[in-house]
Amino acid sequence: MKKLLISCVLSCLSFCFYAQGQQQQILKLAKDYRDYMFRNQPTKEVIKEIRNINDASLAPTAEFIAQTITTKNNILSTKFLTRPDDKTLKNIYIIRKVSLNMGEEKSIDNEKLIDSLLRTEVPVYELVDNYYEMVFISVGNKNQPFNLSKVDFKMSEYNLKDDTEKGILFLNCMNLCGKTIWGFMNIAKPMNTKKAYEFIKKFPKFNGRPYYYYRDLCFDDFEMVIIKSNGIQSYKGYYLDKYYETLLYHWICLEKEDGSEKKIYDLLLGSILKERSLYSYTQYKETLEKIFQEVEK
Repeated sequence: MKKLLISCVLSCLSFCFYAQGQQQQILKLAKDYRDYMFRNQPTKEVIKEIRNINDASLAPTAEFIAQTITTKNNILSTKFLTRPDDKTLKNIYIIRKVSLNMGEEKSIDNEKLIDSLLRTEVPVYELVDNYYEMVFISVGNKNQPFNLSKVDFKMSEYNLKDDTEKGILFLNCMNLCGKTIWGFMNIAKPMNTKKAYEFIKKFPKFNGRPYYYYRDLCFDDFEMVIIKSNGIQSYKGYYLDKYYETLLYHWICLEKEDGSEKKIYDLLLGSILKERSLYSYTQYKETLEKIFQEVEK
């Protein structure tokens, strides 16, 4: 009995030391991510330390973080576009949450935050969204100048579980693409459709076809915190609205810069611009209805 008690105590202590060690490694990865996720380039020593992490269960997480902070990285290779297992998704989610916490004026103790997040069950779609958001944040920050014209996303090759997960990848990619032209369409006076159209030509393909042909976006909506100040909100209400905006900018650019009726109708009829069942998710509902009233005359 005494030997059994000692064995149990040793096992508990061993687990506690392991958990503490894992938390420290997560904390280090979070700090590295925060320090180098933007334009700062990590040294070779930093990358080497990340990849030589002691905990084998954290190795895929560490390799992902190394990619996201490296300039001219391979983050859009099949290896990193492939959906990780749920445990790795959770580790990456925690790392980002902790890195954001480090930038808060009134931050929570990081170790307590890690412990709390490890114990919290996070909806899987939120984990998937966090992963692909980090992928495309890295593309935007580290792989400049922007040019995805040679990228073709093969959606069946990334171990994505359903249309929702595929939609999450797609909408995060298009959110990045939309940001590249937003300033030319909104800040420039008058709007610089010529420059915006140059960037639109650098948008990627999906399944071998232009981005706008992707239409598998009728998955069930779900809610999560997307922008902290807005609280919980509709996922499709946020991302589909942004995507409709990008499509409308593309249409305006075609009208002003290209003039090809074939390309204009291809965009209007080949994309979700005509998908009236999705109009409830966008503020551009009336605009879209007016466009198609004209088209159908």
